[in-house]
Amino acid sequence: MDRTTVGRPMELLLVEDSLLAGRLASAAIKQCGFEHRLTWLRDGQEAIDFLSQSGRYSKAPTPDLVLLDLVLPTRMGREVLETIRKSPTLQPLPVVVMTGEAGDEDEAACRSLQVEAYLAKPLDVPKFMKIIGDLRHHWQVDMTLPK
Repeated sequence: MDRTTVGRPMELLLVEDSLLAGRLASAAIKQCGFEHRLTWLRDGQEAIDFLSQSGRYSKAPTPDLVLLDLVLPTRMGREVLETIRKSPTLQPLPVVVMTGEAGDEDEAACRSLQVEAYLAKPLDVPKFMKIIGDLRHHWQVDMTLPK
């Protein structure tokens, strides 16, 4: 990575309740080799609070990318996705669904809510990097971009 590049790291929000799947996703993201800051939440309601900057998350950063599991405690991933798409400020956020348990109906519902990608777990690093590259039009000009 070019260390002379100036910019802020990409803000990633990982919403995953499984400790093993979360660790695997985090390790895969690190392998991608781009500057980032990862916030990992394990509950759908926590994700909604974080994204809406409410309660203890009042100073939470707005993520540049949301990595979202569908099967979560309290609120399911599809509810989190619907909340994002109904909010005028959150609607433009790119969301990548990562799931191991959902079927064709869930994939169709997520695609109708305009997810950028729908990935099976465990995370495939080359496929993930391709998705990051394909999402360059979402990234802000002050962000350090993955190569």
